[in-house]
Amino acid sequence: MAGLSFCGNNVTKNAYSVDTGMLNNGCFVDALNLVPHVFLLFITFPILFIGWGSQSSKVQIHHNTWLHFPGHNLRWILTFTLLFVHVCEIAEGIMDTNHLHLFMPAFMGFIAATTSVVYYHNIETSNFPKLLLALFIYWVLAFITKSIKLWKFAEYGVGVLHLRFCITALLVVLYGLLMAVEINVIRVRRYVFFANPQKVKPPEDLQDLGVRFLQPFVNLLSKATYWWMNPLIIGAHKRPIELKKIGKLPIAMRALTNYLKLKDAYEDQRVSGGGSDRKAPSIWRSMYRAFGRPILLSSTFRYLADLLGFAGPLCIYGIVEHLNKKPVKEGSVYFMSSNELLQNTSVLAVLLFLALVLQRTFLQASYYVTIETGINLRGAMIYNKILRLSTSNMSMGEMTLGQINNLVAIETNQLMWFLFLCPNLWAMPVQIVMGVILLYYLLGTSALIGASVIVLLAPVQYLIATKLADTQKSTLDQSTERLKKTTEILKGIKLLKLYAWENIFCDSVEDTRGKELTSLRTFALYTSMSIFMNAAIPIAAVLVTFVSHALINKSKPSSSEAFAALALFHILVTPLFLLSTVVRFAVKAMVSLIPLYPVQVNGGFFTWGSNLSTLSDINICIPTGQLTMIVGQVGCGKSSLLLAMLGEMQTLSGKFCCTSNKINKLDSQHIVVILVQLFHKNRYSVGYATQKSWLLNATVEDNITFGSPFNKQRYKTVIDACSLQPDVDLLPFGDQTEIGERGINLSGGQRQRICVARALYQNTNIVFLDDPFSALDIHLSDHLMQEGILKFLQDDKRTVVLVTHKLQYLIHADWIIAMKDGSVLREGTLKDIQTHDVELYEHWKTLMNRQDQELEKLIVKTALERKTLRRAFYSREAKNQEEEEEEEDDNMSTTTSRRSKIPWRVCWQYLSSGGFLMVFLMVFSKLLKHSVMVAIDYWLAEWTANGDGPVNGTAYDDAGLPDSYYVPVFIILCGAGIALCLITSLTVEFLGLSAATNLHHNLLNKIIHAPIRFFDVTPLGQILNRFSADTNIIDQHIPPTLESLTRSTLLCLSAIGVIAFVTPSFLIALIPLAVSFYFIQKYFRVASKDLQDLDDSTQLPLLCHFSETAEGLTTIRAFRHESRFKQKMLELTDTNNTAYLFLSAANRWLEVRTDYLGAVIVLTAAVASIWSSGKNLPSSMVGLGLTYALTVTNYLNWVVRNLADLEVQMAAVKKVNSFLSTESENYEGSMDTTQVPEDWPQHGEIKIQDLCVRYDPLLKPVLKHVNAYINPGQKVGICGRTGSGKSSLSLAFFNMVDVFEGRIIIDGIDICKLPLQTLRSRLSIILQDPVLFSGSIRFNLDPERTCTDDRLWEALEIAQLKNMVKALSGGLDAVVTEGGENFSVGQRQLFCLARAFVRKSSILIMDEATASIDMATENVLQKVVMTAFADRTVVTIAHRVHTILEADLVIVMKRGNILEIDKPETLLENEDGMFASFVRADM
Repeated sequence: MAGLSFCGNNVTKNAYSVDTGMLNNGCFVDALNLVPHVFLLFITFPILFIGWGSQSSKVQIHHNTWLHFPGHNLRWILTFTLLFVHVCEIAEGIMDTNHLHLFMPAFMGFIAATTSVVYYHNIETSNFPKLLLALFIYWVLAFITKSIKLWKFAEYGVGVLHLRFCITALLVVLYGLLMAVEINVIRVRRYVFFANPQKVKPPEDLQDLGVRFLQPFVNLLSKATYWWMNPLIIGAHKRPIELKKIGKLPIAMRALTNYLKLKDAYEDQRVSGGGSDRKAPSIWRSMYRAFGRPILLSSTFRYLADLLGFAGPLCIYGIVEHLNKKPVKEGSVYFMSSNELLQNTSVLAVLLFLALVLQRTFLQASYYVTIETGINLRGAMIYNKILRLSTSNMSMGEMTLGQINNLVAIETNQLMWFLFLCPNLWAMPVQIVMGVILLYYLLGTSALIGASVIVLLAPVQYLIATKLADTQKSTLDQSTERLKKTTEILKGIKLLKLYAWENIFCDSVEDTRGKELTSLRTFALYTSMSIFMNAAIPIAAVLVTFVSHALINKSKPSSSEAFAALALFHILVTPLFLLSTVVRFAVKAMVSLIPLYPVQVNGGFFTWGSNLSTLSDINICIPTGQLTMIVGQVGCGKSSLLLAMLGEMQTLSGKFCCTSNKINKLDSQHIVVILVQLFHKNRYSVGYATQKSWLLNATVEDNITFGSPFNKQRYKTVIDACSLQPDVDLLPFGDQTEIGERGINLSGGQRQRICVARALYQNTNIVFLDDPFSALDIHLSDHLMQEGILKFLQDDKRTVVLVTHKLQYLIHADWIIAMKDGSVLREGTLKDIQTHDVELYEHWKTLMNRQDQELEKLIVKTALERKTLRRAFYSREAKNQEEEEEEEDDNMSTTTSRRSKIPWRVCWQYLSSGGFLMVFLMVFSKLLKHSVMVAIDYWLAEWTANGDGPVNGTAYDDAGLPDSYYVPVFIILCGAGIALCLITSLTVEFLGLSAATNLHHNLLNKIIHAPIRFFDVTPLGQILNRFSADTNIIDQHIPPTLESLTRSTLLCLSAIGVIAFVTPSFLIALIPLAVSFYFIQKYFRVASKDLQDLDDSTQLPLLCHFSETAEGLTTIRAFRHESRFKQKMLELTDTNNTAYLFLSAANRWLEVRTDYLGAVIVLTAAVASIWSSGKNLPSSMVGLGLTYALTVTNYLNWVVRNLADLEVQMAAVKKVNSFLSTESENYEGSMDTTQVPEDWPQHGEIKIQDLCVRYDPLLKPVLKHVNAYINPGQKVGICGRTGSGKSSLSLAFFNMVDVFEGRIIIDGIDICKLPLQTLRSRLSIILQDPVLFSGSIRFNLDPERTCTDDRLWEALEIAQLKNMVKALSGGLDAVVTEGGENFSVGQRQLFCLARAFVRKSSILIMDEATASIDMATENVLQKVVMTAFADRTVVTIAHRVHTILEADLVIVMKRGNILEIDKPETLLENEDGMFASFVRADM
């Protein structure tokens, strides 16, 4: 051979002869074809290098110059097609190696095409169109030269049957199209040949550097591979992704934009529907109009991907079929036919690779487009809901907050899911039909029998899927119930411990948990059935197909047919499995759309619950600029009147107006009043403080200013008027501390004062205050009345309406409205009432005297609140320090390694809590199952191999074994495989279940038995989270993730094992692949975790904001702040959508990369087997290797996704485990229960000897060396300033605090030696905050069910509740709602008294029990204590000193020591004494 020469080494001279004319020499024409390519490379390289050189100096290209020229996407698609055709041309040329001119121009064309697109991209991003001229010239030249070649081919009679002619024709078309695209750019942009070029600015989003989501703006290649995500994902490894990093949403994706889009589509329909109301506009049609294009696009991608999916089996068929056939060559220039190219195995291998890459790209594109559309739709929907909320009066009875939250969180997400699965709905049937046709083509009738197995089993899958959905629903109900109980326990934990009722309540939770676990067990069963079906159906189908083939055709299928069929079955299973899910989801989404869209607003009815009276026959007037007070008993309709004036109640008739001074009477019929024309017409805003205080999750300052401009002077005055300064000083960051649901929990009084401050601070003419003193003590109330209402508001001449129970303030009122049973009893000034209604006035006077006596100057209650606040904070600080310490450990050097490590230890803890037997079973059955699966396919390869006959006369020659030898083994293997599928799916699910059972049980017991200090230190929300979110993850999410992870990992490993077994040379290529896979998963897991956290952390404020807006609607509407809240909502929605978009883009990033890796694996496997085929490798083995290689592409990304998910989910296990290490209280005690007399304490004699108490070994003692002796039956009062140790002493009786010195002896027994259960069940206590549990009244009085009804009625009678309870439906079994909300605070306190009486204990301790109730109730309490408890020892911790003046013994405490102890009379004689000064201050 004389080496390669351009025109071939044909020695005869005709290769270079131009006798018949230049263009008639093929070689010359090919040389001519080189010219344009060389021209382009010469021109563009210098420009590119100069341009790139200047750009690389700026590290990050600012995207403020980016834009797309017209025809951008078309150009990319054409260029890629061009590259592909060039590859074919090269392949075709190379098959005839002697002639360089056959593939050299093609190769140069390939390089030129690549350069053209790189060059174009750079021009586009720097917006410099003049340079495009070079490309235009190139396309023209290339078009001309190729056309000449085509013309010459035609002249010589080379036609469509020849591959080279087809390729050239294609190239001519492509160059022509690209030329057209280029001309179009010139036409639109006028950058050349025109006088005034058109100036174009990049999109608005890109000029705003805050927009970081670049998917809509990058070029097609970057769009398809998510290349623009690289810096973000790789950067996450160095430092976590924060909200700043993901920036803002592009305008087109914002909720408002999409809402308007949807609304326009809706309005268009309305208009086009004509005036007739025949047909209401359909929401589906508007959705289609607004978002139809992307949905269609996504479906198109989906179709293309599905069709390309079939290339896999067909290429395998081709490769195995043609493996050992060598093509015949002729000497001269040889024109190959198109068929021959497709019979070349190397070509097929490359085609397979390209098909896979394209298929995966289309698939991911389809997913992405759908998700983006879903997000846009979700934004529009959420916004639409908010609008609806603020226009209609939220009918309280019909929609609870939970439902509203549900709507936002779950239903809109279901809509997104529906969109996500939508393309599947119409793509799957096509896929199934195609698959079955191909199977029939390969294997004939037997394939149809096999496919029918899949079709017949599909309904079973659907059935399982529906069952799953139902079970999930019942599980949800059970877990909501369990959570409700847990919440109640945690809120009332102090009471439960003091009464020794932990176990009763714990059992009730365990009971509900038991029911929940039953549903979970069913759920696990169905899940494992579904997984089993999914794994077993393909085995069953393959079994039936090949066995029936052996029976019907009496011949073996060839290995090429067998493995192509195997690959097809794998493809078919997915759509059939998903179809059931999709149908179910579609139905669910339809259902969730229904509540979204009644567009007309119900006429704004405001119905109250049944136990609130409506108002009737009201004629009132409210003088402008003066103070009006509304008084009356509990439940007489005072608050309803305010709400009615605010326009929040349904008006049946009547009007409302404000007069400048005196009154004009308006007549109205009965029932509800008042249309507030005043507020609605002029949209006045009203400063309004509700009775149930409502705070935002924001700083104290934001809560008070509430969107008004900040005025320092005014702010300070308001804070002082509400005495908030001392409370603010206690907060760690002053008034910049976050409060509200997620912030610190303030006490009722503090919350209420902040609400009042908000009403005062707003610059409104009218202020409504609904019982602002209810949670305040006397001192604060006075201060607020004087400074806030009389001074601050009256100085501004504001109209104030005040609802109150404190009658002593009536003297300040300019106008009084007295109400009774929903109507006005009297109105006028105090003088008017004094003259006209003497009886009422006298009644008030007696009540006022009582109240005046109480003007106690001790700020006990407030001080107590401040104390708890201080405790809450110290505990928080301790917690924050822990967190900070954790973070400090995480400094830069360790973060990277720590963040990319998988939490193996936590995984092990999780598995071990499931039990070792289960773990062993799972691992063993999994490994066995996958070995059997490989054995099935290997056996198939062996069986079909001898169908192919001997290969090169090698060892496979003895293949004469009949089918009867292969079939039984095949059946046995398949049967074993199916059985093992069932076993593995069951073991994983039930392992998860037993882990969940154990973890929850241990968690509940640990927490319920933790010392009370734990609850002071740990925020309630945090504990609840363990029981709600974390338990839910452990229950339902970890098992399927674990299953999926183990399955996909083992599938990938077994596939790689099989390929390596078939072609060992594959292992060399595996090393770089493994390395790249390792880095992809490492980077992705870290980034994914961050983005997942961002998604969660941005969804939480969205839900919180939504629920707090719904809760505070009355306040927001009174203040007229709807638009501000809507705006906030939009921002939060957009932020959450940004995070979600980035998360889904990151998932696509991963999937595209793992899919491409998978394609490379297939390519290497194919190439390796083609190489090895010469070395006696049976073709059936090649089929086996390739079929396995194809499965890898499907499962690689699942391995990483599941790993990332598991890592996130294991955090839940970690959090639960962190609580399992808390110390429990010591319940045992050193005495045996049998040594304690049954009726102990009989007398109630208490000796306190040298008692020292602290809350925690690390803290200072709160009681120091206290000594006291209390006689049986004595009534003892304890008083002292806040923090003097009164409450600590009461807790010491119950051994709730750490008694580290001294002892308390009750009736001769040292209480520290008693078992806690015994001690606490024998004493009674009434706490300051009344706690009731949901259930019945009977359950609240006697959860242990030990008392008779008579006893309970007696207790209720003593507490003066008997008549009220009798009136309720159900009597003792009447319902108590959560927290006892359906009774007033006073009534709740009386229930607690009854509860203390039911327990016949000879010692009763009252801890400031009268602090939060009105005078009347307090009198009752005092009376009862004196009479009903006459023979018992009563220790009262006093809130108001006058309550203990009748006591037998008074103890005055100061700083943990007893200062004075004696009879009250004796103490009063000592004028300088502490007690005397208290009493003086109280007079």
